[in-house]
Amino acid sequence: QVQLVESGGGLVQAGGSLRLSCAASGSIFGFSAMGWYRQAPGKQRELVAAITSGGSTNYADSVKGRFTISRDNAKNTVYLQMNSLKPEDTAVYYCNLRTVATYIRDYWGQGTQVTVSS
Repeated sequence: QVQLVESGGGLVQAGGSLRLSCAASGSIFGFSAMGWYRQAPGKQRELVAAITSGGSTNYADSVKGRFTISRDNAKNTVYLQMNSLKPEDTAVYYCNLRTVATYIRDYWGQGTQVTVSS
C-alpha cells in the first residue's frame, strides 16, 4: 500500500511564502513522477508542478517564476516552494505520485488547504 502525506499548508497574506511537503511511503514500483495539483471551489483540479524520475520539471503558466518543485529521493519526498503568493492561489493542494509498471497508476494525498488573503 502506498500513502502520501502532505504538510505545510496554511493561511498566508498576499506576497508571502509557503513550502509544501509530500512524503510517500509503502511499496512503490515503477516510479515515474511526483507532483502537485490544486483545486479551488467550483473549479477543475489542475496541475501546478511536477517532477519526473529523471529530474525534469513542468509548471503551470500561472505559477512559473513563483513556485519551485524539488525532491529528496532518499526520503521519497517532494516539496513545493511557493513564493509571491496571490489570492488566486487559494485552493486545496494535492500531492500526486504516478507509477508506470504494468499500467499507469496515480496515487493521491488527501490534500492540504492553502489560503492567501488579500
